[in-house]
Amino acid sequence: MKAVARARFVRVPPRKARYVADLIRGKTVNQALSVLMTIPRNASRIMEKVLDSAVANAIVKAEGRRLDVDDLVVENVIVDEGPVLMRWRPRARGRATRIRHRTSHISVMVVDSQEAAGQGREE
Repeated sequence: MKAVARARFVRVPPRKARYVADLIRGKTVNQALSVLMTIPRNASRIMEKVLDSAVANAIVKAEGRRLDVDDLVVENVIVDEGPVLMRWRPRARGRATRIRHRTSHISVMVVDSQEAAGQGREE
């Protein structure tokens, strides 16, 4: 059973968020949360909230079936670019330069480890 959580229009540059996403991809939820709690980056706090939301979505999606949170695995983390906010900064000689505030769309997919183990290549 797969569960997905998305955070859109997050004020974190995608390049910095992808660094954090690469650290938790493929780990169990407990391992991923412990990694996120120890990284001193803004993107890790946001990723932690999205991961918590994905786990909550998995619990709701189970609908009465017994679901052990320790068996959930972070299957995929996708960080896409969002819109760029343009701001202007005054510069010398009456000019102005563009300041670009980048945003991200973050998706976290968790899957039950028994299902992840059974998803080998079938030919």
